[in-house]
Amino acid sequence: MTWDCIIVGGGPAGLSAALTLGRARRRALVIDCGTPRNHRSAAMHGYLTRDGVPPAEFLRLARDELTPYESVEWCDDEAAAAEPTAGGFRVLAGGAWLEGRTLLLATGVVDDVPVLEGIERFYGRTVHHCPYCDGWEHRDSPIAVYGCTEAAARYALAMKVWSEDVVLCTDGYPGMAPELGAELAAGGVPVYPQKIVRLEGEGDRLRRIVFEDGSTLARTGLFFCTGQRQRSGLAASLGCHFTEAGAVATGDSEATDVPGLFVAGDASRDAQLVIVAAAEGALAAVAINTLLTSRDRQAAAPA
Repeated sequence: MTWDCIIVGGGPAGLSAALTLGRARRRALVIDCGTPRNHRSAAMHGYLTRDGVPPAEFLRLARDELTPYESVEWCDDEAAAAEPTAGGFRVLAGGAWLEGRTLLLATGVVDDVPVLEGIERFYGRTVHHCPYCDGWEHRDSPIAVYGCTEAAARYALAMKVWSEDVVLCTDGYPGMAPELGAELAAGGVPVYPQKIVRLEGEGDRLRRIVFEDGSTLARTGLFFCTGQRQRSGLAASLGCHFTEAGAVATGDSEATDVPGLFVAGDASRDAQLVIVAAAEGALAAVAINTLLTSRDRQAAAPA
């Protein structure tokens, strides 16, 4: 069987694309291994009508809504490889090569979580990577930003929207450039350069940062800025180009420079929000349906 579209990734972007394609009566196969980026989060935010819903519940609701569309099917597995074919693409998953006329990668990214003793207890509850997702819950509270780059300094200054009590912890790495240090001081963001030994708290609630010199810093929230990477190597293996920030370069309607290949969601954008990913998935699906319709008309046209 050849699918109209194979979708790799069953998060907001992939599921939104599947819904749009299903409603267009396109045969779509969603391949997903079940490890979304936000699986550690207690709740997702910023999505109209679903603000505060646990990520697992959001995905369950989305899958339930796809049930009436018989042309959409699932493969709960990892997409191990993908390659172009004469008619489109084929993807290795579930021990078999699956054929698709088009391919949508909605594989997302993986955050580089700091290696700190105790962080696993708090990640997704009081330690986070996205201020737009979780900053509100820490409003007017003592916040630490973790990182040692210019991006981390900018992040710390931006966190002042949510709280006046923001510090930057560089964990023993070399000091900031003088101009950045001056900007942080002017913005009211103290810098703690000491090496961090561990994070402490009660349950999943962060309470303090313990430094190597024995000092402690009371904090109830920590946001880290330590980078991220593509979750999947499929885009690179298929010849996609990437931006300087490491995102897959896409043009109109999430199309890549590889014909018939689309990328939607966090893997291709700076605005990494659930609602944005869902919108990108819908845009990609419309473009995919338009492309397939054009191809079908050309194939049916008299010679």
